[in-house]
Amino acid sequence: MTSDQTPAQRLPTLEDVAQVAGVSRATVSRVINNIRNVDPQLHKVVWDAVTATGYVPNRAARSLVTGRTGAIALVVSEAENRAADDPFLGRFFSDPFFGRVVGGVLSVLRPSGVHLALVLAGDEDACAKVVSDVRQGQVDGVVVLSLHPHDPLPRMLADAAVPAVLYGRPAAPMPISYVDVATYQGAKLAADHLVARGCQHVATISGSVDMPAGVDRLNGFREAMAKQGVAYVPSYDGGFTQEGGERAMERLLAEHPEVDGVFVASDVMAQGAMMVLRDHGKTVPDDVAVIGFDDSSAALSSRPPLTTVRQPVEDMAAEMARLLLTRIDSRANRTTSVIFDPDLVLRASA
Repeated sequence: MTSDQTPAQRLPTLEDVAQVAGVSRATVSRVINNIRNVDPQLHKVVWDAVTATGYVPNRAARSLVTGRTGAIALVVSEAENRAADDPFLGRFFSDPFFGRVVGGVLSVLRPSGVHLALVLAGDEDACAKVVSDVRQGQVDGVVVLSLHPHDPLPRMLADAAVPAVLYGRPAAPMPISYVDVATYQGAKLAADHLVARGCQHVATISGSVDMPAGVDRLNGFREAMAKQGVAYVPSYDGGFTQEGGERAMERLLAEHPEVDGVFVASDVMAQGAMMVLRDHGKTVPDDVAVIGFDDSSAALSSRPPLTTVRQPVEDMAAEMARLLLTRIDSRANRTTSVIFDPDLVLRASA
């Protein structure tokens, strides 16, 4: 039997990749099948040869060999299902925070030959499908950005004991891995800086107090101020939105017009708060010093640029991916937490 395919039309094979890379076929197979006991330098040589030859791994065959899909999902778990043209989605996906998370995750996945899928989960049915997809082998595991306090997905993933890692501590104690920033330490950086500036009447605009980040940033700041001898710190909930930051600052100025220093638990809220200060004829930082949290795009676009507590988003996202790949490889349901140190980024607002 003869083939109509000419040598020029023949698809590249593992042998072709091995010849270009100067390694054995077995080594090429181990690299492509993501078996991790391969020297990192050989890993790069093999993938360069894959690119040079145009070889396309057969994902179905690979799954049969490894029992894995070679793909994980980045799940954005939101409070509601949204249409594709919803303005919220446009704002979220265009925000540099999301790009920083994706970049950090891909920095680990790309060298390992693992693909990343984006999944939006807007209700309990969508969350259940995420769990089902992992169980049925559609993806090997998930990294999760949870955007609302009553998100059922973390608990569903923990109960199913599937490979999963959260960005941020879960709202309730549960056996699931996560990465987070040392929030109390970050709040202390803000408190100490305001005191060092000579602020005498300090207040805070908190995030939602039913979310771990909101509670931790508020309690951490109050504790740090107490250690500085300040027994009472007025607090107003801004709900982690710009509009909430505006409303909270309006209330703060009405009830405590003497305020001269404010720690705001997110840069977005701080941006709104500074707009209100300007409307009331207050200058930042001369009349009121303002410190945010996150070091997001809002910190640089604020006027004046915002002094803020920075969380290392890219490093945190990369660690999420590493934890997930380790969990997938080990097949042991062991949970891990990794906490990163924050930094205070000094700009013009404080």
